[in-house]
Amino acid sequence: KWGSIFSHFAKVLFSSYIHVLKLILIPSFLKGSLLRLGPGLFEVGDEPFYHLFDGQALMHKFDFKNGQVTYFRKFVRTDAYVRAITEKRVVITEFGTFAYPDPCKNIFSRFFSYFKGVEVTDNCLVNVYPVGEDFYAVTETNYITKVNPDTLETLKKVDMCNYININGVTAHPHIERDGTVYNIGNCMGKGATLAYNIVRIPPTQKGSDQRCIHERFKPSYVHSFGMSENYFVFVETPVKINLLKFLSAWSIRGSNYMDCFESNESQGTLFHIARKDPGEYIDHKFKGAPIGMFHHINTYEDQGFVVVDLCAWKGFEFVYNYLWLANLRANWDEVKKAAMMAPQPEVRRYVIPLDIHKEEQGKNLVSLPYTTATATMHADGMIWLEPEILFSGPPFEFPQINYERYGGKNYTYAYGLGLNHFIPDRICKLNVKTKETWVWQEPDSYPSEPLFVQTPEAVDEDDGVLLTIVAAPGSQRPAYLLILNAKDLSEVARAEVECSIPVTFHGMYKP
Repeated sequence: KWGSIFSHFAKVLFSSYIHVLKLILIPSFLKGSLLRLGPGLFEVGDEPFYHLFDGQALMHKFDFKNGQVTYFRKFVRTDAYVRAITEKRVVITEFGTFAYPDPCKNIFSRFFSYFKGVEVTDNCLVNVYPVGEDFYAVTETNYITKVNPDTLETLKKVDMCNYININGVTAHPHIERDGTVYNIGNCMGKGATLAYNIVRIPPTQKGSDQRCIHERFKPSYVHSFGMSENYFVFVETPVKINLLKFLSAWSIRGSNYMDCFESNESQGTLFHIARKDPGEYIDHKFKGAPIGMFHHINTYEDQGFVVVDLCAWKGFEFVYNYLWLANLRANWDEVKKAAMMAPQPEVRRYVIPLDIHKEEQGKNLVSLPYTTATATMHADGMIWLEPEILFSGPPFEFPQINYERYGGKNYTYAYGLGLNHFIPDRICKLNVKTKETWVWQEPDSYPSEPLFVQTPEAVDEDDGVLLTIVAAPGSQRPAYLLILNAKDLSEVARAEVECSIPVTFHGMYKP
């Protein structure tokens, strides 16, 4: 049944009212919209997409008003989508699917089309976030797409290269209370090397600035980063993007994005720190054992230390290698077999000291009383980080917190999506101080990333609800919006729909 959440999706665009259960229990303070993004079209014409991150972007919206819930969705009309629908084939190369030249062209046209350079996808299926008063659907390339959060209309394709010097940015920016957006990307640095850049976009959108924090010829794959009140934390994993392969072999040999990743088995994991104001790199080498990492949970400062909580995958292998659609749609025994060979997950806490003296070689520099994480200086000045394990078991991923009040601050609770051999089948809550856990789970139900919405009169950190979209293939109503009490993950309400909803990645609650 789980395979249907990765299935080909209808091209028809429509809106749909939801049949609401337990209407009286829908919290009255929910008066906004839940916006979600994910893949919605897994084949075009006779050509399939091959990777989970290839499906064309479908935007979902659940509106809350007067105790009623309505559901609406539309494909984001990116160039990748419009051209694919028009030509009935894959036109722009995606993460794991190569776009072959138009077979209707003659042999000379097809030959020369290989040498036009890389046409980067604008398939913005990963996340949506505000910049000032506008909203943008995003992926991880240099293209973002302005959308209307009320009608879901596609408004404008924006090339960030026209405003800042970057090749691409993450789909997980940090947004301060005044609306300032921070993100991280890479660009060409001195001497044809690559520089990691912090990008700041003020809420007025009158401009932006960049702060270079590190240089490397083969940049690491970066999906998110940490930000405390005064510091940025960038975790450089062993998973690298081979830009020479990206720029040359792509157009000649027919490669896709996945072909351009490689792992540096000897590098380990590097932790980079930069001050927010003034923007400057802290020139200490912090290193740990190799991990894969996609999502930071939270980062905060305490007594001269920066505490970094994240979802880690042990080892140097790229987890995306296990997210080919053929693997995810396989029978359950094959899914489990593949997942057992994949890197194993842990929720980890790293602690980075800010006040460092060279005479402290061989000594644990971490003095926080509530953690077992260590930082030990070696003779060459490198500081080796060993984490505290906050949770080890089935993958805890797609983490969320009470970001509005506790983002960048000392916190207690994290919420996440539990994965059963890469298949999402539960919602989890983790107390990062006591390591206590709570779980919501139902048979044949596959939820999405839980988003925390705080109650208006909240006193405790977990006074609020979690919003998640659940796929229930095989049911009379095959999907529903689920509202959980954030304190104990008990069900508050659910709103069922009479159509299937494919997997979604990330999103936001718009009050």
